[in-house]
Amino acid sequence: MKIVPVPVREDNYAYLLIDEPSKKAAAVDIYDVDKVVSKANELGVNITAAFTTHRHNDHSGGNKTFASQFPDAPIYGGSDQIPALTQLVKDKDEFTFGDNIRVKCLATPCHTRESICYHVTDEVNKDHPGAVFTGDTLFIAGCGRFFDGTGEQMIAALSYLGTLPDDTIVYNGHEYTASSAAFGKHVDPDNPAIARLEGIVEKNSQTTGLTTIGDEKQWNVFMRLDTEPVRKATDSTSETPQSQVMDALREKKNAFKG
Repeated sequence: MKIVPVPVREDNYAYLLIDEPSKKAAAVDIYDVDKVVSKANELGVNITAAFTTHRHNDHSGGNKTFASQFPDAPIYGGSDQIPALTQLVKDKDEFTFGDNIRVKCLATPCHTRESICYHVTDEVNKDHPGAVFTGDTLFIAGCGRFFDGTGEQMIAALSYLGTLPDDTIVYNGHEYTASSAAFGKHVDPDNPAIARLEGIVEKNSQTTGLTTIGDEKQWNVFMRLDTEPVRKATDSTSETPQSQVMDALREKKNAFKG
């Protein structure tokens, strides 16, 4: 199993999920079909499916073009609001892609009601830690806005992703890591994990695929609502409901200019 990020728009990522033995590839959040197909051709792989994390145009906007160019390729997604959807998936659905890749669908409603994250594992190469495509639910050191949901739902979504093995590699929807790290440092300035993330940002213009679910538990303030720095930053106490803390933290991130 190999995963190749394909930058599209200003800061979006599409991806190629490649089953190396069969040379089959799935396009993930294929906004720009030409760019993704060009990368597939460069790598010598054949695109045979598309996975869509949610309906927003910067993730699904290429689906109709993709469907016209690859009429036999299924397009997976979490609701019929996904353009050109052919394969509806729901929480805990599993299927095999190519010869060796196992895909498990994780429903994470909040950013949008139909948000699906895709956990992928290599059934042959057991040394591969697995990966998760998180769309706009989980960013490196951040999370998406609550367009269709609530703070309580985002807590549930991030907690669900947190049940994946700690070494699961994170492939998220946008290159927001620098701003997320800055906000994390603003909230939790003495956290050594955030200092480590700053080092990753300084050395890499592209940070997706370089970190794990275990890292998120250490540096993502949206997954650390019970910690003293987060409670202090949101004017909360140990008795404040987590959903209230999450809502306050998201509001602070929305307004953050650092």
